[in-house]
Amino acid sequence: MPRLQITDLTLRDAHQSLIATRMRTEDMLPACDRLDQIGFWSLEVWGGATFDACLRFLKEDPWERLRRLRAALPGTPLQMLLRGQNLLGYRHYADDVVRAFVQRAADNGIDVFRIFDALNDVRNLETAIDAVKQAGKHAQGAISYTVSPVHTDRQFVEMAVAMQAMGCDSIAIKDMAGLLKPDAAASLVKALVDALDVPVQLHTHATSGLAEMCQLKAVENGCATIDTALSSWAGGASHPPTESMVAAFKGTAWDTGLDLRALQELSDYFRDVRKKYHQFESEHTGVDTRALVNQVPGGMISNLVSQLRDQQAEDRLDAVLAEIPRVREDLGYPPLVTPTSQIVGTQAVLNVLTGERYKTITNEVKLYLKGHYGRAPGPVSADPRRKAIGDEAVIDARPADLLDDEMERLRGEIADLAESEEDVMIYAMFPDIGREFLQQRRTGRLTPEPLLPPNECDDSQNSVIPEELKATIHGETFHIRIQGAGHVSDGQRPVYVTVDGVPEEIQLEVLSEWQPQGQARAGDVAQQGPPRASGPGDVTASIPSTVVEVKVKPGDRVKAGDPVVITEAMKMETEIQAPIAGVVSEVFVSKGDSVNPDDALLRIAREGE
Repeated sequence: MPRLQITDLTLRDAHQSLIATRMRTEDMLPACDRLDQIGFWSLEVWGGATFDACLRFLKEDPWERLRRLRAALPGTPLQMLLRGQNLLGYRHYADDVVRAFVQRAADNGIDVFRIFDALNDVRNLETAIDAVKQAGKHAQGAISYTVSPVHTDRQFVEMAVAMQAMGCDSIAIKDMAGLLKPDAAASLVKALVDALDVPVQLHTHATSGLAEMCQLKAVENGCATIDTALSSWAGGASHPPTESMVAAFKGTAWDTGLDLRALQELSDYFRDVRKKYHQFESEHTGVDTRALVNQVPGGMISNLVSQLRDQQAEDRLDAVLAEIPRVREDLGYPPLVTPTSQIVGTQAVLNVLTGERYKTITNEVKLYLKGHYGRAPGPVSADPRRKAIGDEAVIDARPADLLDDEMERLRGEIADLAESEEDVMIYAMFPDIGREFLQQRRTGRLTPEPLLPPNECDDSQNSVIPEELKATIHGETFHIRIQGAGHVSDGQRPVYVTVDGVPEEIQLEVLSEWQPQGQARAGDVAQQGPPRASGPGDVTASIPSTVVEVKVKPGDRVKAGDPVVITEAMKMETEIQAPIAGVVSEVFVSKGDSVNPDDALLRIAREGE
């Protein structure tokens, strides 16, 4: 019997789960020589939120990170997570972009590509799998594991057989929310092993407290490889500890052969590294069994709480958690993983807060129901479909078949800043922050966010700071709770906050001292936002959100139901429709404005009024 293999996730998913992907390359490199000598089957180092965090916060080139890790880990295969046709973004890309991205990733150092689709629609995996094989690399097809009346071991096995037929070299069970239970793990792994000619790997999170038992049962039933993280970065929303699983199988038929003492020394190193990032530690560090009941991952919970707090409706959380399974059922039981978790969660919030199910429907739900994300796993309820898209036809083809090639357009749009094809890919994945990053690199202004020194967690001197507020950053609205502030230095003041429940640090440039409420200085002018909605022609948002687009101007004639404003909340867009027919008399908002449910975004007057 072959030895059990291990993929260690410390350099990617572990710190993504625990400190919002903030570990810097400079803290990875000193351990690479020892990591390379352990004998892991692979090291996951890239994918997921790597691009976003590197560009937005760390001001690192993610491609340069990959090249440096490749050079420092010559003896160990490097692995990445790829969202199929979505790559690392939140939309489907044309096939030429998928092929170009995979080739660049392979050329820069990726050996193993774990490829998944949020709907388990294998059509969305075809191009990525083929591109990996064309690049001569290992293609691992991943099953997005979930539990529902339409998801069965037989269905998962059929998907795995289809991925094997497409050329996959191995199959992974991707249990992103920690829903897997020991008996279910045993049953599914056995069914997959019996049906496949390629190895099976298990990826699960420790959120619910069942992960180690699931891995034991999986290995006993033929699982060839398990995913773990060094113990200093394990547990909670992360993964089972590498050392513990190595010790558990030592002396058995599945002995990994890995050096426990060497692993412990590596874990000690990374334990000290973790202390540097204490400001980013998540509040969700322990066992949370709620996911087993409502299938809501921990990160999704914090977003829901934030939205409800903004609406002064935190007491509605239980109602939202009860609504999420109903929305998921209406949409055909999609697994709750990016982007479907945001699609389902936001719609559930809207259903609860508006008091009427599907009174307001996000654009993403409409696109989902039209088939733009792929084929729903189960039957979709007729009433939400009718309210969202009426009699519009549902796409039955592979969504990417409807997309024209994009690479030439993307190259042209970023030609002023791109110095390589890798730069074009940075822009393709994240156009706004990608362009900003490339501009800052061009002008020598790449400065990573500062790390908070130990024990400098609070300082009440210098300025009056609000305890709680809402802020719009990069077009997204976040709920911010102030934890404390540091000293002013060189005109900059660090403020320590939680953003949607995740610890962060922001730097404020001190131009003047804030005044206590009610003590405005002479000459101050009160900033005026939109007026309060008061009439039938006032257009309003359903929840606190950010204006993405105003589609009309004063003097335009509209019919009831015409789209007039697009807003965004929780990364989902909502098309707000005219409540009455008439003429737009006033517009009170513009792109980027933050709005509340009682704000009038614009006003429509009936003809003749």
